[in-house]
Amino acid sequence: MKNYRWITLVLLFVIAHSSCQNDKKEIESKAQTKKPNIVFLLADDMGYGELGSYGQKEIKTPFLDELASKGMRFTDFYAGTAVCSPSRAVLMTGMHTGHVSIRGNKGQYEDKYGRVPLKKSEVILPEMLKEAGYQSAMIGKWHLGIPEDISTWAKGRGFDYAVQEQWGEDKNGKEIDERVHWVNNNQDSIFYNYNNYSCLDEFRTDFALDYLDKKDNDKPFFLYMSYRTPHAHEFFLKKTDLYADKIEEWPEIERRHAARITMLDSQIKRLFDKLEAMGELENTLIIFTSDNGPTNENHHSYKFFNSSGNLKGYKRDLYEGGIREPMFAYWKNKIKAGTTSKHPSAFYDVMPTLAELAGVKPPTQTDGISFLPTLFGKENQKQHEHLYWEIQEGASVKGFKQAARMGKWKAVRIANSYKTELYNLEKDINETHDLSSQFPEIVEKMNNILKTESVKMEHYPNSGGIFK
Repeated sequence: MKNYRWITLVLLFVIAHSSCQNDKKEIESKAQTKKPNIVFLLADDMGYGELGSYGQKEIKTPFLDELASKGMRFTDFYAGTAVCSPSRAVLMTGMHTGHVSIRGNKGQYEDKYGRVPLKKSEVILPEMLKEAGYQSAMIGKWHLGIPEDISTWAKGRGFDYAVQEQWGEDKNGKEIDERVHWVNNNQDSIFYNYNNYSCLDEFRTDFALDYLDKKDNDKPFFLYMSYRTPHAHEFFLKKTDLYADKIEEWPEIERRHAARITMLDSQIKRLFDKLEAMGELENTLIIFTSDNGPTNENHHSYKFFNSSGNLKGYKRDLYEGGIREPMFAYWKNKIKAGTTSKHPSAFYDVMPTLAELAGVKPPTQTDGISFLPTLFGKENQKQHEHLYWEIQEGASVKGFKQAARMGKWKAVRIANSYKTELYNLEKDINETHDLSSQFPEIVEKMNNILKTESVKMEHYPNSGGIFK
């Protein structure tokens, strides 16, 4: 009887040990196959030269510079275009501005010139990632819908959780206070009292931290942080002592500009620290960039801090200063620290990159190419034959601009000039020497790109190009 009991105990131990081993293997297997989280950090109107890691000398961004040094820094990364709404439309849809439905901050209607929403037929990032099992959140500036139709707001376009500002008139013709932040469309609203926060981005980061606490821990997440900084028109800013030693040296608007960028740096550190405390960093890709070149509005001068980083132009220009952006990617133990990539890429490459990362096919609409091989240091990175941009600012022909990059060549065409400028970026990154008269055959190739990539789009009468 004693032997029988002993044998029974041994068998139970073996079964239990085997079960534990199987459970351990299953947990390890799940950990290995768990899809990565994605955090996309978007600044608003930040120039190529406004981070220390991209050459800034005066404005302090210690955390972002450290993060860039621990990841991969891109030198030739481009926004969707040179102004907010169409650039963000490119990011969300993976379509360049010759194809996407938004080409400017406003478009032409029969009786007005107003904002244009993304088409419902255009699949956007959270909708694509939902198919891969992701939960998603958007916090901050949306700018891809119209105020009177909440189905065009972020929550109505696939985000599970959305906190966004809004402005303009609602469906009843009432002016919306842009300080109010709308939670899940109009499920709730919270007023931003600037006296209680260092800046608007602190207010928004609080929402992100709260979201991370409440999200479903069994599903990967996509967090799109659409910050306000350094856009020139923050409603109010609490008094700050940042750069107090520069009060006599800098105009107050410039001190405020620098302070807000440094504040953004500290808010992103708060978010990073939260992810680290949650144990999420090893399974999270973080990308930081901006929607277009530096602002020159509200009495601020983009030249004061050399915000374009010696590049020609700024916001609303299709020269390099208006569209080339700081961008770096960080993924602990996955992306080699301290690396730099010259791979030319743009906002419309983000969708196929995240699709490959999530294990789904990107929508057929995308014009992009995944840069995931570059992030992982692979040599099989596919290249664009060319990159393309356009923008419509105001209803006039003068407001329509196009640009394309093909290898070292860059073409810029301001419609009412009826002329295509040509620059060699390898020798003239500042676009100071127009070579169009010397290389007519290259101009012809570029003009063909400009003519064929721009598809006619409702609300933008100059789309398709202006050629005599």
